[in-house]
Amino acid sequence: MKKVLVCVSGASTASLGIKLYNLIPPEYERYLVISENAKVVLEKEENIFLNDDIAAAPASGSFGIDITFVVPCSMNTLAKIALGIADNLITRAASVAIKEKKKLIIAPREMPFSQIHLEHMLKLSRLQNVIIAPPVIAYYNKPKNIEEVEMFLIGKWFDLAGIKNNLFKRWQ
Repeated sequence: MKKVLVCVSGASTASLGIKLYNLIPPEYERYLVISENAKVVLEKEENIFLNDDIAAAPASGSFGIDITFVVPCSMNTLAKIALGIADNLITRAASVAIKEKKKLIIAPREMPFSQIHLEHMLKLSRLQNVIIAPPVIAYYNKPKNIEEVEMFLIGKWFDLAGIKNNLFKRWQ
C-alpha cells in the first residue's frame, strides 16, 4: 500500500489541504501534518502529526512515504524547503522526499510571487521529483461554484501524483 503525506502550512486555503487529504482513495495509507498556524482553523483527524513533532514517523526516510503534498505552501515553508532547512515536520518531510527521490508536490499560495519566491520555486523545480503546482484555476471545466473549483485543483494535484480520479470535467 502506497503512503501519502499531506502537509498543511499556515497559508490561506488550509481547508483545501484538508479536503485533498480526505479525498485520497482508500487504497492509499494517508497521513496529515498541520502547522501551528493551520491547526488554529482545522480540527484533528486520524493520522495527524503536529508540525513541531520532528521525531514523528514522516521525519524518517525509512517510514517510506511515497508521495508528499505541501498544500497550501506558505512562502516561509517554500523558502525553508528550497534552502534545506528542516526545522519542523513539514520541512523535514519535504527534505526526506527530496533525498529519497520521492514525489513532492508543492502548492505555493501567494500572489503576486516576488523574485525571491520565483527563485525558490525554480531551484526546487529543477529537482526531478519536485513539482511546483500552485492552485491555479481553469474555466474549461465550467465550474459553477467554489466546490467545483476545489475539485479541479485537487484532481490536477492527484493527476500529478499518479492518483486516479474523476474529480473534475476533463478537456474535451
